[in-house]
Amino acid sequence: QVQLVESGGGLVQAGGSLRLSCAASGRIFSAYAMGWFRQAPGKEREFVATISWSGGNTYYADSVKGRFTISRDNARNTAYLQMNSLKPEDTAVYYCATAWGRDLYTSYTYYNYWGQGTQVTVSS
Repeated sequence: QVQLVESGGGLVQAGGSLRLSCAASGRIFSAYAMGWFRQAPGKEREFVATISWSGGNTYYADSVKGRFTISRDNARNTAYLQMNSLKPEDTAVYYCATAWGRDLYTSYTYYNYWGQGTQVTVSS
């Protein structure tokens, strides 16, 4: 059984920063790509960022490029999402997920395990 547990969400003012963590257990974490997605009220879940199995390659949604940074520590079985220059439109529940492959994936269909989500609220 794979478990992913997100943490680090909260309330922050526009322009502020948050760092989300995703702790994984029950699987060889380092063998698979990871991704972050988000879902705002009344909207579909959308891709935010992805990182390859080794951490050597990353890819971002245009809406967060230059502001967010995805990373991973395979020794700690943990992935991170550093979010800077936050905007009110970044408000959403953020989910981490592990993929069934090693490369970069932007579609949620490539991810087979998901965390429970952590709320990020950015006030204006």
